[in-house]
Amino acid sequence: MKILVIDDHPLIQEALKHVLTELDASLELIQAQDASSTHAALSRTSGVDLLVLDLALPGCDGFDLLADLRRDWPDIPVLVLSATYDKATVELALDLGAMGFIPKTANAHVLIDALRLVLSGGVFVPPECAATGNGAFRPRTGPRSEELGLTPRQADVLKLLVQGKPNKLICRDLSLSEGTIKVHVSAILRALNVRTRTQVVIELARRGVRLDAAVVRAR
Repeated sequence: MKILVIDDHPLIQEALKHVLTELDASLELIQAQDASSTHAALSRTSGVDLLVLDLALPGCDGFDLLADLRRDWPDIPVLVLSATYDKATVELALDLGAMGFIPKTANAHVLIDALRLVLSGGVFVPPECAATGNGAFRPRTGPRSEELGLTPRQADVLKLLVQGKPNKLICRDLSLSEGTIKVHVSAILRALNVRTRTQVVIELARRGVRLDAAVVRAR
């Protein structure tokens, strides 16, 4: 497994190195400190499984870098690790395609749980945003997407939507027109009684919905 940690604090990098080895003893940890070293690392390294991103980086806006990463490497999930975790910050990160958000105050067990969830195709949302009331937001057993009143094709769209993929990439993956994707997204919003993609992610987390992490094939 390869994980790229983007953080300019040496102590954070060292602490994450020890925590992440609990996830996989054979882990290859790649380090970057800013936007330029991040792009360089991704350009020369293949098979990266996960990006762990601090939003407070020197010389760049963390949200801009997150948007760039989701555009240029859409198949690599991003987990944000930040000292700032108010609701607006969390929702903006999710809106830009992050698959999870971890406050830097979280303990190692919560971090490991979040990493496992994101690597399995799930989305980790801090409990205060998911409104669960739980101290540690752990993967839970909940209704599957098919039980939300969605058609199989809408469930396919939902799986890609929560990965932060824009409509154009969903069109490519499912071999559907952009107009058809928009219809499916509208149906998903109605089924979950929400208005935005970010609210979809938060609502799924609140309900404990687990999506099938299998690769969706066009049919």
